[in-house]
Amino acid sequence: MLNIRLIREHTDEVKATLARRGKEVPIDELLQLDEKRRLLLVSSETLKARRNQVSAELGRIREKPAELLEEMREVGRQIKELDQEVAEIEPKIQSLLLVLPNLPHRTVPDGLDERDNVEIKRVGAPRSFDFTPLPHWELGEKQRLIDFERGVKISGPRSWTLIGDLAALNRALIAWMIDQHVERHGYTEVAVPYLVNQASMIGTGQLPKFAEDAYRIESDDLYLIPTAEVPVTNLFREEILPAGCLPKYLVAHSACFRREAGAAGRDTRGLIRVHQFDKVELVKLVEPDGSYEELERLLGEVEDLLHLLDLHYRIVEMCAGDLGDKATKQYDPEVWLPGQQRFVEISSCSNFEGYQARRANIRYRPTPAGRPEFVHTLNGSGLAVGRTLVAIMENYQQTDGTIVVPEVLRPYLKGRTTLRPT
Repeated sequence: MLNIRLIREHTDEVKATLARRGKEVPIDELLQLDEKRRLLLVSSETLKARRNQVSAELGRIREKPAELLEEMREVGRQIKELDQEVAEIEPKIQSLLLVLPNLPHRTVPDGLDERDNVEIKRVGAPRSFDFTPLPHWELGEKQRLIDFERGVKISGPRSWTLIGDLAALNRALIAWMIDQHVERHGYTEVAVPYLVNQASMIGTGQLPKFAEDAYRIESDDLYLIPTAEVPVTNLFREEILPAGCLPKYLVAHSACFRREAGAAGRDTRGLIRVHQFDKVELVKLVEPDGSYEELERLLGEVEDLLHLLDLHYRIVEMCAGDLGDKATKQYDPEVWLPGQQRFVEISSCSNFEGYQARRANIRYRPTPAGRPEFVHTLNGSGLAVGRTLVAIMENYQQTDGTIVVPEVLRPYLKGRTTLRPT
């Protein structure tokens, strides 16, 4: 959430920066409501000061003048009306603030959509095959490692069932990823709930903007998490963190649930875009001065895993028009899938600055006696497990349809070197 004072005092700059996203934003409506609220508050405070003054005078005299008593009754009525108007305006202001996107960082490239994103580097080269590599859905069904038909029978479209060694590889990937981030990158592992309340979804920016993609349990007013970013970040909601405790690096695995309402017709086959998937999530809470250095470090930690898996990938920087609403700057690592002859996003690394912290009221003290300030939050997928599974299947497939297990994962599969068909 943006600071209303920033919008009020630097209106033209905020408008120009948000205009880079290519979307209409209700800045003028917000400022009109804010101005009205401030005028109402001034009138109310003036009347309350007058009431306090007269009350003090009346307390010193025994005979209460009728005109002053009548004036106080009228003043009380006016204060009540003014306060009621303020109470009606404040939720409207809050609602508008909650739908405003974050300000793109000055270094973010210009552009309107994904066609304007900028590839900043490419690592490795596509594997060469002496046969035509299959897409993972064909390969998985051929080896009887994925059963889409039964998944759909159970849960409907965009559902799946992993079988045998592929299910084991999925589990191994989760354990391996967490171990790498804890042992190599200094993260602390946390296990978090998969159901969260509305305040948590608002705190990280999933609501109200992305309500159509969320699974809500109406009877309990709870939401299935779309990513572990939500519960992990909200661990510190409404808290003031003590001096010296930052940075905090947290890693969590979770199942993730998304309706994919805005993705109709996209990636309808396979495991790329499904309603339930596993992800290992990285969340950082840091002091503001170093958050962009932390973003580069976060990207490097994600790349480290891609190196270890020996996957060909590229890094794409999001342009202003394709930047996530919460982010000020965002990198998307994309992995090469030879069975589909395309790059696919496998992570997304973002700096939100104080946007989430302001919504969730997460602050810290720079010094033991210092005034609390909002932290900066960052997050990235480290990695999306299902898409990593897909990348391994397509890149490590052999002529006979078997799939080689990357060397770093073999200790997690009891030394197994290939996935056995069922």
